[in-house]
Amino acid sequence: MDEKTMVNDILSSVKSDLTAYQTAISESENMNLRQTFQQIRNSDESFQYELFKIAQTKGYYKPAQKATVTEVNQVKTELQQ
Repeated sequence: MDEKTMVNDILSSVKSDLTAYQTAISESENMNLRQTFQQIRNSDESFQYELFKIAQTKGYYKPAQKATVTEVNQVKTELQQ
């Protein structure tokens, strides 16, 4: 398996983990458990972002085109309604 495939697999896995942590956080009644999940999620988010930057630098990952100011404002308006 080449490096690009491994990096993309890890990014995909961490993204899935972050979704699972968010579900666990929202469903945890115990504050200690909830805080533990939040700390793990925060750590994973930092790791994911660092790996994303490496992948982007190496050309392994190309993000979607940036939204225009008009598109951003449109989404903000829709979400505020």
